[in-house]
Amino acid sequence: MSDCVFCKIVKNEVSASIVYHDEQVTAFRDIHPVAPTHILIVPNKHIHSVSGLTTEDEALAGHLLTVAGRLASQEGIAQSGYRIITNTGAHGGQTVFHLHVHLIGGQPMRHPMG
Repeated sequence: MSDCVFCKIVKNEVSASIVYHDEQVTAFRDIHPVAPTHILIVPNKHIHSVSGLTTEDEALAGHLLTVAGRLASQEGIAQSGYRIITNTGAHGGQTVFHLHVHLIGGQPMRHPMG
């Protein structure tokens, strides 16, 4: 998608603090972090949300999580714990409509259900 900010980051058309990139995914620091570590991991191909994944994307979906785990280790938060979040749709809190995984950690996290 030509107007998708995450697609532009993947193509290096928009500046971002990229911490990881391979042929399938790109990871970069969130510009509005909610914790000391807040990294977004996005597929390099445009997929609208989790709802847009197909069976052909199963390996890619797994790769997103594998990269999240690797980055958690690299950031020094793997032992203390971290949160992985994917918002889907407007009611789910998704604001950029390109599938992305939030890797959040580096501080104690509140329980999401209250």
